[in-house]
Amino acid sequence: MNQFHAGNIKNIAIAGHHGSGKTSLAEALLHKAGASDRFGKITDGTTVCDYDPEEIRRKGSLSTVLAGFPYEENWINLLDTPGMLDFVGEQLSGIAAADTVLITVSAKSGPRVGTRKAYDAAQSLGKSTMFAITKIDDKDANFYNVLTELKTVFGPTVCPVVVPVIEKGEVTGFINLIEMKAYKYGADGKAEEIPMPDEVTSEHDYRLEGLKAAVTEAVAETDDALMEKFFEGEEFTQKELIDGIHNGMNKGLISPVVCNSALTLAGIDMLLKEFGLLVPAANEVAPATAEAGDDITEIACDAAAPLAALVCKTVADPFVGKMSYIKVLSGKLSADAQVMNSRTGAEEKIGKLYTLLGKKQTEVRTAEAGDIVAAVKIGALTGDTLCAPERVAAVGMPPFPHPCYAMAVRAKNQGEEAKVSAGMQRLTEEDMTLSYTQDPNTKEMILSGLGDQHLEIAVSKLSAKFGAEVTLSVPQVAYRETIRKKVEAEGKHKKQSGGHGQYGHVKIAFEPCVSDDLVFEEKVFGGAVPKNYFPAVEKGLQDCVKKGVLAGCPVVGLKAVLLDGSYHPVDSSEMAFKMAASIAYKEGMRAADPVMLEPIETLVVTAPDDNTGDIMGELNKRRGRVLGMEPADKGTTTITAEVPAREMHDFALYLRQVTRGVGSFTMEFLRYEPLPANLLGEVIASIAAE
Repeated sequence: MNQFHAGNIKNIAIAGHHGSGKTSLAEALLHKAGASDRFGKITDGTTVCDYDPEEIRRKGSLSTVLAGFPYEENWINLLDTPGMLDFVGEQLSGIAAADTVLITVSAKSGPRVGTRKAYDAAQSLGKSTMFAITKIDDKDANFYNVLTELKTVFGPTVCPVVVPVIEKGEVTGFINLIEMKAYKYGADGKAEEIPMPDEVTSEHDYRLEGLKAAVTEAVAETDDALMEKFFEGEEFTQKELIDGIHNGMNKGLISPVVCNSALTLAGIDMLLKEFGLLVPAANEVAPATAEAGDDITEIACDAAAPLAALVCKTVADPFVGKMSYIKVLSGKLSADAQVMNSRTGAEEKIGKLYTLLGKKQTEVRTAEAGDIVAAVKIGALTGDTLCAPERVAAVGMPPFPHPCYAMAVRAKNQGEEAKVSAGMQRLTEEDMTLSYTQDPNTKEMILSGLGDQHLEIAVSKLSAKFGAEVTLSVPQVAYRETIRKKVEAEGKHKKQSGGHGQYGHVKIAFEPCVSDDLVFEEKVFGGAVPKNYFPAVEKGLQDCVKKGVLAGCPVVGLKAVLLDGSYHPVDSSEMAFKMAASIAYKEGMRAADPVMLEPIETLVVTAPDDNTGDIMGELNKRRGRVLGMEPADKGTTTITAEVPAREMHDFALYLRQVTRGVGSFTMEFLRYEPLPANLLGEVIASIAAE
């Protein structure tokens, strides 16, 4: 394979709402460019990018896939990202690795939540953007309505470049507004130039002159000299239009809009052409920012500079092992090289390097600055920076959403816990929005992600890739028990069974206190209980507080004072006094007005202004207490509340439904509070059933 340099490498992530045609567009681009022999279809499970068995079964993308191919004088790295909200972490990985984000928008449904999220992610990471309006051949498509919506939602940077000619509701041709040429496409997807029409639609919602003026005005905004020429009424040359849009994209001033049909390949050749002309090359984008010790430095895309490469994605493969997508930011990455991991400070041995076309791997010896390649079986994790020893720097990945939906995990087959654990470790290395931890209170293994579908697919992958079967259940709530009044209780353990007997006798005062652990004191006078038995009494109580008298939950906020007792010079022992303490504990707890405690958490929800009333009503239903509201960014409001953990297990699913995926929240443990009396029976029954 020919070596491409940074000036000829275009890194493009395809992102957008689920179902907007991302993978179909990628397939059409690969087929039209000659990178794939056959034109695969999602329904048949034959696309280049959706090759995972789970993706084929579900007919949708679940992870970001790299497909690199040459086209004319450029090397194009396409990163096909998933659009489902549960897999936004994968989308962020793809956008972080790219330099330009191509956002697909269905000509039927227009911009949706996923469109906005993809655009916002691109903007926050400083990536240039362009829009591809897909499914233009559909009978319900309305390109010009969608174009209007894009301008309304994303502002004046939206600039039409390729538009359809529509007559009587049918697309009869396409106009390239830079060339000012019109084309029609045959059944084979080949373009044929046709005469320029007088108007783009018979309804005149959009006029050709107005579309051309929109392009000219957008280009004029990118440069003072072009603005002066625009005011003087001079027409821009084709080169000035191309350079203006190219520079405008790189500065974030222009988001070109093209249209196409992946099904018929109409407009795909023009999109490939725009990749070459308009999309910034790897060495034209802003340098990456990195931390070098206490300093902040910039990593310019220069093949002659020391190596800096970002591990932007990890793939867990049971056969190949761990595969890492690596974007070379500067310098050259060579196979068999020794590099430094800036996070660990350890050396990493790079084995073989590959370019990827979906699952097809092509071995390469070297990757230059700007390129994206894959390495296998290296120790680096997603977000690590691989460096030359002479310049150790860490380039950050974007913050990933925090897992917000959790389920308890149990191995289906006894003895497979180790296999489950090993598989989960591999999956969490692959997916930065997935976590697998043990709850320190309930000792359950908890799998957390961004939604029910996220966890369902993780479990399916665990079974398919690593042969570990698990079941999911609602996690236990870490209830506690305590007492509300002071009591004194007596415990006597006396047993005679021939030979030495057992004798221990204690009198203990139990009272509430502020402490998570048992507070033990002794106030024994006159040696009624010898000092050498004090530790046994305390140990007996420590064992007892692990289980309360109501539902067997751990006891907190308990102070025990040893007041009195008696002993036998022959029959008394540490075990006897432990048993006596246990008897006193059970008697005292029952008499001390025991109460169940439930965990209360601080909830911070950010949601659209239109949904705040619904959310506050829902929090009230869930026994939450709203503490306050304040405006957030872009028409959203932040609500702060205190909520019982018992009621919040499925709140992530509710919030996604009511806000259509726009809302987000965080939740942190705050304190314990008494459980309402009307719920006590239900909670005790649920704990007994576990």
